[in-house]
Amino acid sequence: MNLQDEYDDALFDFSTGNFDSAIAKLTAILVVDPTHFDAQLSLGMAHYRKGDFATAIVEGHKAEKLKPKEQLVHTNLSLFYMKAGNKTTAEHHGLQARIASWREDPSLPGQPSPTAGDPELALAKPKPPPIKAPEQFPVMPWKKK
Repeated sequence: MNLQDEYDDALFDFSTGNFDSAIAKLTAILVVDPTHFDAQLSLGMAHYRKGDFATAIVEGHKAEKLKPKEQLVHTNLSLFYMKAGNKTTAEHHGLQARIASWREDPSLPGQPSPTAGDPELALAKPKPPPIKAPEQFPVMPWKKK
């Protein structure tokens, strides 16, 4: 079984509420590959769902070290700190998440682009409808004949 299959298996456990199993599987993935960002991020969320906010914060900061400018990392840390009762740090990470969203698509402040960084999604944009030229132009009384 490769790491992606193990990760998928861990997320299945997470999605069914079996957080202890998900934590064990995610930890096993991180033993093999400590730079597996998705596993690290999911591990923090699994601890959060169990109600272990202190461990969720520790694991969240490990994910932050892997990708310090990732919006989801700061969103999760903001949530973890808020639940742990540290509103000031939660607000700091909430602001960092907002800044990270602006980095994704600077043309839309506050609006993360759904296709940012993914060329396959950019191809899925609907094409504008074709423009039909009028058959006859309207009468222009101001023009002399």
